[in-house]
Amino acid sequence: MSVFNSSALYPRFLLTGLSGLESRYDLISLPIFLVFATSIAGNISILFVIRTESSLHQPMYYFLSMLAFTDLGLSTTTLPTMFSVFWFHAREISFNACLVQMYFIHVFSIIESAVLLAMAFDRFIAIREPLLYTAILTNDVIIGIGLAIAGRALSLVFPASFLLKRLQYRDVNILSYPFCLHQDLIKTTVSNHRVSSIYGLMVVICSMGLDAVLLLLSYVLILGTVLSIASKAERVRALNTCISHICAVLTFYMPMIGLSMIRRYGQNASPIVHVLMANVYLLVPPLMNPIVYSVKTKQIRDRILKKFKKHEV
Repeated sequence: MSVFNSSALYPRFLLTGLSGLESRYDLISLPIFLVFATSIAGNISILFVIRTESSLHQPMYYFLSMLAFTDLGLSTTTLPTMFSVFWFHAREISFNACLVQMYFIHVFSIIESAVLLAMAFDRFIAIREPLLYTAILTNDVIIGIGLAIAGRALSLVFPASFLLKRLQYRDVNILSYPFCLHQDLIKTTVSNHRVSSIYGLMVVICSMGLDAVLLLLSYVLILGTVLSIASKAERVRALNTCISHICAVLTFYMPMIGLSMIRRYGQNASPIVHVLMANVYLLVPPLMNPIVYSVKTKQIRDRILKKFKKHEV
């Protein structure tokens, strides 16, 4: 295949679903549709309940709103190309469209990592300084945290698109997944991509890597604060307020670690395994977060049930 400079001409990219199972895509697309539908409905429900219930206008639920909005963005960003591949067997995507999807997938992923860190900070303040909780986490502080989170993600990922556009590609490039990821696009280049690779690694270290370390530190501080509480009942109650958040953290980081391990050490694994891990990484957190918070957070659960009962009447 011919090689050309992407600044003069745009290459074609082909997305990949589950190789060898193309005849079963109609069946496979059903659970994928149900996952997307549940994710979108669940996160919209969380946002609606928090927006309409004044009793939930508290720092913890504002951060939960950020998480739900981020999950909604991640779902709607990956949905078009996945349905294109599994429903319509349409694999081709333009270079610019691929860059846009890659940009927003990584932006929302970095935002989610930062929101989880902010939620850990929220739990630490709530447990350590319960009387000053709302005085410390005022609306202005929360808005500032939200803007900082979004600004960091947008600015970190933005240069990656330009670095990729400077590289050279073949006429037709086959991607590994039914969506566009930075590390997958780099694999298709035929020119020196050292700068792009190093920058991508630095983005991961400065965002999710740093967030993971700070999350761990936050829970060390939380655990130390909880253990200093004299009453056993109060210690248990304090830890229970963190259960939903711990589940959200594990749901986000475990698939990401699994995908990284598969990419690093699973060269001999079936391509289907790589695609499944990538799908789990992007589909599971938006699906599980609203379920976990609806089940484990009494205030959210009660308000959702209350809304359903009103509609039934």
